[in-house]
Amino acid sequence: MIRLRALGLIAAVSIPLLSWAGEIVSGPMLGYRAHREVFVWLETKDADSVRFEYWLRDVPDQVLQLKHDDMPHHPGGGQIHHFVPGLLKMGATYDYRIVVDGTEAVLAAPATFTTQDLWEWRKPPPDFEFLVGSCAYINDPEYDRPGEGYGKTTRTFELMAETEADFMIWTGDNWYWREADYSSVSGMWHRPSHDRAIPEMQRFLGSMHHYATWDDHDYGPNDSNWSFEYKAEALDVFKSYWGNHTYGEPDNPGVYSKFFWGDAAFFLMDNHYYRDAAELDQDQHADKTQWGRQQLEWLKQSLLAAKKLSHFRFLFIATGNQMLQTAPFGEPHELYRREREELMAFIVENEITGVVFLTGDVHHSAMYRRQIGDSGQWVYEITSSPLSSGAFRDAPKVKGKDPHVIPDTIIGEQNFVKVAITGKGAKRALRVVCIDKHGETRFDHTIPGADLSPQPTE
Repeated sequence: MIRLRALGLIAAVSIPLLSWAGEIVSGPMLGYRAHREVFVWLETKDADSVRFEYWLRDVPDQVLQLKHDDMPHHPGGGQIHHFVPGLLKMGATYDYRIVVDGTEAVLAAPATFTTQDLWEWRKPPPDFEFLVGSCAYINDPEYDRPGEGYGKTTRTFELMAETEADFMIWTGDNWYWREADYSSVSGMWHRPSHDRAIPEMQRFLGSMHHYATWDDHDYGPNDSNWSFEYKAEALDVFKSYWGNHTYGEPDNPGVYSKFFWGDAAFFLMDNHYYRDAAELDQDQHADKTQWGRQQLEWLKQSLLAAKKLSHFRFLFIATGNQMLQTAPFGEPHELYRREREELMAFIVENEITGVVFLTGDVHHSAMYRRQIGDSGQWVYEITSSPLSSGAFRDAPKVKGKDPHVIPDTIIGEQNFVKVAITGKGAKRALRVVCIDKHGETRFDHTIPGADLSPQPTE
């Protein structure tokens, strides 16, 4: 009898809850952008119905909509929404609104997006700007290690929202799973839901497009390799929380993908799903790899395809760990140098130009460059880290003697990097600016586009 009374009480209390409206947990976030399609991400809680209503800015009376009803909750308690309005007008600006259980939501960022213009074969490539960053630790005291929180600031997310950049590339450690997270499926889903929801993140998510790859802390435990038992679940979580065009290949799972913006092609690499342990002696294990053979071959063919299309002056390869550095710090490709040197040889052999690496992981920012082949061509690396995590303040002293580092670019403080691609024809160039958590410029370096091609001989 006591048990029946308890169940009756639970039922009586639960009935009013069913009439409460759902709420937005975080977002909306703009994902990929194409000529006739965009991706919009949103997380809600306890919502019965969510509508994404959108219209051409100059035709506000013609409203289209996508609707989600009765969306399931993921193991962390939220509801993930992927809205993909398609067959849009090219190069056009749209406004939108989010309606949750019949009520229009108040959003932190302007509710607008613009599709990609069809500039190819018609006019010069557009100038544009993008941001790069990694290592976003958000404190959560119940699950953090004892002592001072490892997350040091959230101001960087507000500063990035103020840049008016076109898009952001997250190069890994986009959240940090703790021991209590990666030991269970529900814990893994909790972490991004918690971190994505902080107020300082909301305007940033909606003010520009976002693309991402991962590193160890948003793949699994610290420095984890392909043996991580929950890696398939980690991939599901990643695909749910980001808005890339694609993820891996049908016969080769992972987060790697590509996208194009103006005259730049971007290749997002997966450095953990197929990764061998860094501790393996690469002289004893000649096939030691970060990317796996199939993904490396995918990258090679993708570089050739971008070259064939001829629209792309710049080829950015984004991966979690550093590529060009030689100092023994972190888990760089120096520990997988056969794979790196195979890629460099391929670039030289096939006369692939415009290569710039985008990396993170090491809790400091820096720029590197290395000359390849006999033609005087340079490849560059832009490392951007950390966004909010603890910083490696001794980085200038420890890594300043690396033969490939560009002087005065090592920054051991929370920061992000902005890259602007501007100019006409042969004068097109990259301007790389590092901005710290106070909004101060820490370095400002220009890469002439000509540096990324073979140099003329005298």
